[in-house]
Amino acid sequence: MIPPRTATTLLSLTEQQMVKFVRAQRWPDYRAKQILRWIYQRRLRTINEMTDLPMHDRLTLSQSATIGRSPQVKVLSSRDGTRKLLLTLNDGMSIEAVLIPDKERLTLCVSTQVGCMLDCGFCLTGRMGLQRNLKLHEIIDQILTAQDLLNSDEQITNLVFMGMGEPLANLDNLKAAVTVLTNKPWGLGWSRRRVTVSTAGLASRLPDVAALGVNLAISLNATTEEQRRELMPAASEIASLRSLLAACRRYPLASHQRLTFEYVLLADVNDHEADARRLVQLLRSIRCKVNLIPFNEFPGSPFHRPPERAILRFQSILRDAGLDAFIRKSRGRDVFGACGQLGDISDHRSSLTLTPTETRC
Repeated sequence: MIPPRTATTLLSLTEQQMVKFVRAQRWPDYRAKQILRWIYQRRLRTINEMTDLPMHDRLTLSQSATIGRSPQVKVLSSRDGTRKLLLTLNDGMSIEAVLIPDKERLTLCVSTQVGCMLDCGFCLTGRMGLQRNLKLHEIIDQILTAQDLLNSDEQITNLVFMGMGEPLANLDNLKAAVTVLTNKPWGLGWSRRRVTVSTAGLASRLPDVAALGVNLAISLNATTEEQRRELMPAASEIASLRSLLAACRRYPLASHQRLTFEYVLLADVNDHEADARRLVQLLRSIRCKVNLIPFNEFPGSPFHRPPERAILRFQSILRDAGLDAFIRKSRGRDVFGACGQLGDISDHRSSLTLTPTETRC
């Protein structure tokens, strides 16, 4: 039976909300955990498959609720093994998530907004503007769908909220998603050490990330206030470079933790030796590592990827100063699945070169 337009979306309910929902049906409280286990741990798409619910209860549930999985998913497979998932939402909008293989690791990059509230010039998503925040079920469905696509010998090892959007601008749903991810009795049972939240600089909300117990990554990309205003105008207006780094110094780190600073290298913009030396000074006394991300080009962008020698020179300056600095491999560039490439490329289809591997599910 097709549920009514006002149907409850089960994947959008917290545990407390699910208990309230089952009580409204005059069911026992344990029914809440039964339903939660079915939709999260067994990843059901239809209520009729909940076989430990009586048939009458399944019929009742089908009349009042829907699970909330995306009706359509397209997968673009890169030559390097990266898979980009394009999920169509109920309102016709679409979002992207990316499965990124790297030796023993398999990382899932998850989106939190359709578009982005920020306008970072080196990011394709920022050019879309903010369409809307994702709801809880739309965030979680990216993870469940990625799990559906895994081969029998694959397992997601790390999850990063680094896809489309600014995660800390959708804080309530981010918190709820982390709860689902890390809940063991009925949720996905992830270790918080395997989850990373990235922000472009919402300094006032860093304590909220600390309370979640997950890893924090800060997208820095500039070493002066002027440079930050030019590259990240909206983020710079929310928090200056000085106030952001002050918040990072106050951030409470567990003994096993350190902050991650991400720095997108743009040719002849922020990749000079002077930039590297300023970055060393900015991060002094902060327990951290630095991920250097050579710019991933996309149609219409004025920026370019630095030559390899400039990238290695920048890294060398950081390492010589005692910073752990790593160059992030660009994965999935041929399907526009690399860092900074997620977003609407429909106006540039003619200039894309995609692999033949494209599937729908």
